[in-house]
Amino acid sequence: MKRPRKISDDDARGRILDAAFCAFMEHGYAKASTLEIATRAKVSKRELYSHFENKQALFAAGIARRTHAMQLPLEHPDVNSLDGLAATLKSLGRAILAGVTDDNVLAVHRLAITECEISRDVADTLDRSGRGQIRKALTGLLERAQALGLVSRGEPGEMAEQFCSVLFSDLLLRLMMGVARRPTVKEIARRADIATDLLLRLYAVAPAGQKRASN
Repeated sequence: MKRPRKISDDDARGRILDAAFCAFMEHGYAKASTLEIATRAKVSKRELYSHFENKQALFAAGIARRTHAMQLPLEHPDVNSLDGLAATLKSLGRAILAGVTDDNVLAVHRLAITECEISRDVADTLDRSGRGQIRKALTGLLERAQALGLVSRGEPGEMAEQFCSVLFSDLLLRLMMGVARRPTVKEIARRADIATDLLLRLYAVAPAGQKRASN
């Protein structure tokens, strides 16, 4: 007689993260209990705690999972030329903007705002595991490009902030307020192109013998 297939750690972890998201959205972070999350995920509390130390770690892992999807263009970045760097930045910009404007991600931002009067755990975790990781990844890409002589001297962290500022403008705020619609694929691509073009116009180093573009 065959034994029932044992659920893998990855399966259980994924179910727990999905269940946690549902519980957080339905009850709020503070009121969602690990017992309910475990029940929704069809695991024991003991198994839940074998994957996640506490509720904050569970929330952080959920944010990290979504942030990772936004960073996929950086798994094999092309920094061998300015054209390659531009293509990588545009791809990354599209992934970030599509990810952050997703309805579920916007719901997490709204949750952070709602919960901040009770606890800063949600906001701090979202900032550290979400925005902070994206900024770190983008800064790392620009540091690498700078080391290869593709962009000029400057602070890569500030370059990353400028890129994101142009990419988003006030879109995220307007989406949170419900006065804007989620951008289309075409609009997302347009914003990523503009952010990339402006960043490289400011910092790109023209190849030897080629003049830098001017306004």
